Amino acid sequence: QVQLVESGGGLVHAGGSLRLSCAASGRTFSLYNMGWYRRPPGKEREFVALITWSDGGTNYADSVKGRFTISTDNTKNTVYLQMNSLKHEDTAVYYCYALTTGPTQRYWGQGTQVTVSS
Repeated sequence: QVQLVESGGGLVHAGGSLRLSCAASGRTFSLYNMGWYRRPPGKEREFVALITWSDGGTNYADSVKGRFTISTDNTKNTVYLQMNSLKHEDTAVYYCYALTTGPTQRYWGQGTQVTVSS
């Protein structure tokens, strides 16, 4: 089992910044990658970004490239999402996830609300 605790959401004006954090505990030795999805109001959940635990490789949704940066502190088993130049359409509940191997399993955080006022 992996437990995920998110923090850092809130209300920000368009153009502002927020940083989300997600701390993993439990079977962290089995982590393959971690990342973020979001669910905008009235829409389906969508991929935002991921980072591979072993080599730090990253992948981003086109909608956030150049504005969001995902990073890790492996010593703290924590992943961060730095969100800059926020837009109203970034408003969503953001969910952290962790993908493990041996066995392959995906775990989810509780979600944190990000609201960008236009």
